Order: sequence, then structure tokens, then C-alpha cells
Amino acid sequence: PQDQLLVTDHMEMQFDKLKPDNNPSFLYIAGDVVYYYGQMSEYNNQFFEPYKFYPAPIFAIPGNHDGDVDPTDITKPHSLDAFVKMFCASKISVLPEAGDAIRSTMTQPNVYWTLVTPVANIIGLYTNAPEGGEIEGDQQQWFIKELIKAESEKSSKALIVALHHPPYSMDSHHGASRAMQQFLDDAFLKSKVYPDIIFTGHVHNYQRFTRKIGKREIPYIVAGAGGYWFLHNINTGKKIIKAPCPSSFKDVIFEKYCEDRHGFLRISIDMNIRKLKGEYFTVPRQQESWKTPPVIFDSFTLDLAKNKIK
Repeated sequence: PQDQLLVTDHMEMQFDKLKPDNNPSFLYIAGDVVYYYGQMSEYNNQFFEPYKFYPAPIFAIPGNHDGDVDPTDITKPHSLDAFVKMFCASKISVLPEAGDAIRSTMTQPNVYWTLVTPVANIIGLYTNAPEGGEIEGDQQQWFIKELIKAESEKSSKALIVALHHPPYSMDSHHGASRAMQQFLDDAFLKSKVYPDIIFTGHVHNYQRFTRKIGKREIPYIVAGAGGYWFLHNINTGKKIIKAPCPSSFKDVIFEKYCEDRHGFLRISIDMNIRKLKGEYFTVPRQQESWKTPPVIFDSFTLDLAKNKIK
């Protein structure tokens, strides 16, 4: 809990009452809201308390731990029962599990869904619980339709895809998901639509990749160091990796990584100039001052008109 509190406290530091236009509009969690199983009993100390004073709405897609069911639970819950109760409620309410943290339920339409904002459409996928992820046929068809629908607004909005299991990762714990690579590529081929950027979690560190498809450059981001104490090392093999460098994946450059600090990713979009800016902030270690501001570890700018990264 202490690592997660470090992250949430430092996210809260970025809210400015005097300059509300610069404040984050919302937080988007790319899965694994709670550990180890997706039980409602874990929400108080792993969700409501850490985000007790976070002043913006919180959206989420589920991760494998949200979908995992404790085999010893005598109540025999279904997969995602707690996640649905919190994030896909039929109406807004405050759950008893919230305690004195007054954060209401969200009314997301499904566990995979599209968040429509004035500057971006965010297609969020649930990649289920198996290692590496797994997506069924009905969700595949839905995803292709959502890509095609979002393509009609590409001139006025960024197109973002979020999923839990990362297609690309150089970590030594989980690694990349070939299943997600294949799933996304098949959907892009069938829809003839490519997103501007892809966000993932699952791996407990930060990694940024650039994938080149023709003249297009697509950032693939792993941002999974939001609180769980165990951080995942980069698989260095016999040579020490110094990013940027070629990766083991075709047409993919490994741009940057952070494996020894918790942190969070902040995205800003300005459609007047058609630019998306990403900033990854790291937070102090537990033994360091809690009052130390978050530090920018990585920043990048995506030209949405040219699909080029700087």
C-alpha cells in the first residue's frame, strides 16, 4: 500500500486550484485495480483509500487480477463481479466498501468499451485472465467496428487503444504477448485503421516502444508501475540494454525504460495543433521525502497529423 500511496499522493500534487485548466481531466487505469484476486473486500484498502483525495473521475479496464477468482472463496463469485459492481454499475451510488472515502461507482457500459472525449476516442479492451491475454471472437468484431467508427473522427480526435497485456515488453517477468501482437495486427488489417498510440499495463515498470508501419510511427507504451510493490526488471541478457536501441521485434525500436521506480503517465492533447504529449513521472522511493515533487523521466510528442514522434 505504501508504494501505491506514493504514486497517488504525487498525482494529487499536479492539481492546481489556481490553474484548473491545467489539471488532469481523469485517471485511466489500464487494469489490475486490485490484487491478488478481484474481490470486493480488497477495494477499500487498494482503491478507495489510495484514491480517497484524488479529485478527478477514475475510469478503468480490467486486468487479469481483476478477473481472477479465489478458488477458496466460499461465496463462489463470478469473474469480474467486483469490477462490474464498481465500474459498470447501472446507477451512481456510494458502496459500503468505500468507507469514509466518498467516491461513487462509475457507469461504464461494459468491461470493454469506448470512452468518447472532446479530443480523443479511447477504445479500452479487456484481455481476460490467461497469461499473455486472450480475446474472444465477439470482442474482436466489436473492436474492428469501433476502429472503423473512430476513423471518421481522426481529423478532430486522437485515436487511442488501451489494453492490459502488452504486445511488446522487454521485461524478465511477463515478457511480450504474441497473442496481443497478432490480435491487434489482424484487427488493424481488417479495419484498415491504425490508432495513434497504444497504452498497456500488466508489467510493473515503464517502457516506450516506437513501431514503424510504412511511414507511420506508433508509440506502444507500458505503464504498469502505478503501485504494486514488486517492480519488474528489464531482460538485459548478456548485454546491458541502453535505450534507444533495436528490439527483438520487427520494425520496433525500444526507446526508453524505467525499472526501478514507481510512476505514472500524463497525456495532454491539443487538437488545435494536432499534438499529443506524453510525460512519464517517477516518484521518490519510500525512504526519500514524500514531499519531493514527481520527476519527469521521459517525454515525447506525437504529431497526430503526420504520425511522427519527437
